[in-house]
Amino acid sequence: MSAEGLAAKEESPKKREVKTHTLTCKTDQSVKQVPVALRDLVVFFIGGAGDQESYYGTGPNNNIDYVRRITVDDAKQLEVLKRCPSWALSYNAFISDEDLEKNVLSRIPNCSTAIYIVGHSLGGWNGAHLSSVLADRGFKVRMLITLDPVGEGKIVYGISSIYRREPKPKADYWVNIRAAAVDWNVSDLVADFGEQWEVTQGPDVMGRVDINHADANRMFVQPLPGGKAARQIFNESILSYFRE
Repeated sequence: MSAEGLAAKEESPKKREVKTHTLTCKTDQSVKQVPVALRDLVVFFIGGAGDQESYYGTGPNNNIDYVRRITVDDAKQLEVLKRCPSWALSYNAFISDEDLEKNVLSRIPNCSTAIYIVGHSLGGWNGAHLSSVLADRGFKVRMLITLDPVGEGKIVYGISSIYRREPKPKADYWVNIRAAAVDWNVSDLVADFGEQWEVTQGPDVMGRVDINHADANRMFVQPLPGGKAARQIFNESILSYFRE
């Protein structure tokens, strides 16, 4: 229908609908405050060994902060920055119940809040576990992104505060990236020592990339099978969430 036709229809007395006042009495002219539910969203960026704190004399190197910086800049451009609070955590920041409450649960407004988890290295391994811990408590994990998760080695388990069993992620959408650099550097040797998690099934999107283990930010922006990078998938999910 044209704009002129629609306007004419609205002006016609025969077509006009009369709606009753259902919130307050018709004679009550005072201003009323009606609560409006806003969509909440939080993002947890979980670093690996030596990322947010020193690990046996190395670090902190803050690799996951570079990923977080990309998402913060994107959120500014998408005009959703204020609606996407985020925190960078160490891989061991939520193992105990006390730390889980302090560093994670206290930052989630309610059970309907959309939770995004981005983990790198040991943070990918523990972050995958965190997704199931939160889901089992009734929270909504909308997306999990694991950047070259590490943690299968018995030795690294013996010297690091990580979950022993293989993760069983619980998230609406899971992106997993495996670093497989042709030219190795020290970070790849460290990942090999900790034993990379060879994910064979479960993720909605997964891929191997010719990127060194330490370069979490490069993994995040590298196109994967299907043509989209984790960065694009992440941003599209957030925009979709606020438009639902």
